[in-house]
Amino acid sequence: MWAGFFWLAATGLRAEPLTATLNPPGSRVVIVEDRAATDAFQPQLAVVEAMVHRGLTNLTGQTTTRAAWLSLLALKDIVGLKVYSRPGPNSGTRPAVVAAVAQSLIAAGMRPEQIIIWDQEEADLREAGFITLAAQLGVRVAASTKSGYNATNYYDTPLIGNLVFGDLEFEKKGEGSGRKSFVAKLVTSEMTKIINLTPLLNHNEAGVCGNLYSLALGSVDNSLRFENDAGRLAQAVPEIYALPVLGDRVVLNITDALICQYEGGQRGLLHYSTVLNQLRFSRDPVALDVLSIKELTHQRGSTHGPHLRPNLELYRNATLLELGVSDLSRVQVETLR
Repeated sequence: MWAGFFWLAATGLRAEPLTATLNPPGSRVVIVEDRAATDAFQPQLAVVEAMVHRGLTNLTGQTTTRAAWLSLLALKDIVGLKVYSRPGPNSGTRPAVVAAVAQSLIAAGMRPEQIIIWDQEEADLREAGFITLAAQLGVRVAASTKSGYNATNYYDTPLIGNLVFGDLEFEKKGEGSGRKSFVAKLVTSEMTKIINLTPLLNHNEAGVCGNLYSLALGSVDNSLRFENDAGRLAQAVPEIYALPVLGDRVVLNITDALICQYEGGQRGLLHYSTVLNQLRFSRDPVALDVLSIKELTHQRGSTHGPHLRPNLELYRNATLLELGVSDLSRVQVETLR
């Protein structure tokens, strides 16, 4: 277990040590379930839109969707809808869920051009259908890797990475080169608020391709040094998410649990999937991710799948950084059917 504080690097400087909160306040998760949400694995947009309305209003305690959004953000904000697109439209974040959220924001009074659907790679966004969706809705779509990286906002750790083309320090020589992961300009310069939209999809090292993992590693360069190693992810993911330019901009997290894929990771494998017909809403990314890991473990057990030891250290570290609550006994879960 780590000590009760971590050093963070943000805006080019070392941040002050962050003291652990041993007994953080509880968190709240609202689960909306509707059996009609999918048909033969395909999301039904009208039903999903109604689920988004119910989830937003119940989570915020507001009577209308507009009031719910205004309790989370301002209509002048530039809102980034962070998706996880690599597994494609069936196993990654589903375009219907993103469409429902975007249309809800537009109906609340936000101009379409103030909404950005984004992920790390443009090719993944295209294959998952988000470029087509953005054109249909009139919203923007962007890849963090194409925006370039901000030299004054970074995560710094002694672990040296093997820099690849596109990384800010690629081919740079000298002491300290390769130990920083710089935040994409798309995040630092083009959006003021972030909404996480992540699938209920397993990840062998992180446990789930969830809110913490998706935003942290989708926002920075030089991230290959953390992949495929549970211990490195357990340290890097929460510390990157805790950078003020990232975590402080997140206003809502939605887990797309229409379909739960419990094996396969970044590949779409519907034969390793269970239809849940749920959307899960919370201000707490940690609680949602740990709840997802619990569901994935249950689904693997019910199908006699391989036993995977969840990387719960990542989420305990996130709690120490006060990103959310990893102890589900402290999480209030409300299910609406």
